[in-house]
Amino acid sequence: MFDVIGDIHGHASALKKLLDHLGYAPRDGAWRHPSRQAIFVGDFIDRGPEIPETLAIVRAMVEGGSARAVMGNHELNAIAYATPRVEGGSEYCRAHSERNRRQHEATLTQLSLIERTEALAWFRTLPMALDLGDLRVVHACWHESSLRVLSDLLQREGGLSDAAVRAMHDEDDPAFDAMETVLKGPEIRLPQGVTLVDGEGHPRRAIRARWFDVPSAWTYDAVIFPPSAAAPTIGIPASHQRELPAYAREAPPLFFGHYWMPATQAPTLLAPNIACLDWSIARGGRLVAYRWDGERTLEQSKLLWAPATAGRESHRAARTMTT
Repeated sequence: MFDVIGDIHGHASALKKLLDHLGYAPRDGAWRHPSRQAIFVGDFIDRGPEIPETLAIVRAMVEGGSARAVMGNHELNAIAYATPRVEGGSEYCRAHSERNRRQHEATLTQLSLIERTEALAWFRTLPMALDLGDLRVVHACWHESSLRVLSDLLQREGGLSDAAVRAMHDEDDPAFDAMETVLKGPEIRLPQGVTLVDGEGHPRRAIRARWFDVPSAWTYDAVIFPPSAAAPTIGIPASHQRELPAYAREAPPLFFGHYWMPATQAPTLLAPNIACLDWSIARGGRLVAYRWDGERTLEQSKLLWAPATAGRESHRAARTMTT
């Protein structure tokens, strides 16, 4: 059975605490469990203070057979940051802007050039998603048609080649929208002149959409995910509405990360078969795992976590929240 672990963002100390609590221990070069396997939802790098150790732990587990992992948007961002838009060109698939450099700075600072080169080569081996039949894992959004587009591209290119990376960052290529949906989640544009400020202080002109169920109303405050009091309570124009995947309740359990669930809120399930495991470890929140034993209906008590910093609550099973 599997222990699915959320976005780590360079917090190796929390990862080791969580692995220890889950019954994993260092053995034969990797953290291992006697009978279980971990699955990581991506976003190992950027922001945190222990990126080299985080990569060493995760990569050793994956290569040693005690874990699996999927691509996160930060891993693809790192690849794109190092991939020229044209062979030998000076512009990159991910622009070397001040904003992008700041987001990637912790990784650029903590890893040597050789370490970054090795990490990027490993990132290129990560799948975009895992469908294990009774269990699904993706970084941001499970969207069948987008996953098919990416699968076709990778098959055609023989993997995540430079050409595949360029296709994913060409707004005129179908792979661009597919990559954005799977690794970053669907977004809906805000009205002209309206912006929201994200957790890093950046103005955003689009909201991340609650894609996994049917919106209760086509208003920005009803569709935004995670919920935000800053979202305007006004209708979304038909021209800005978009088809959202609406993950079926009879579908296999789905786990994803990416969405910076509130650091001050105890981890909780989103639906009987859906769990977001990104609970803002890089903002003082928790590194969260779900201990899956084959159940079709997920159980609140199987959410486990470790805190971002010492002195906060120890790792423990989440309790069902009441209002």
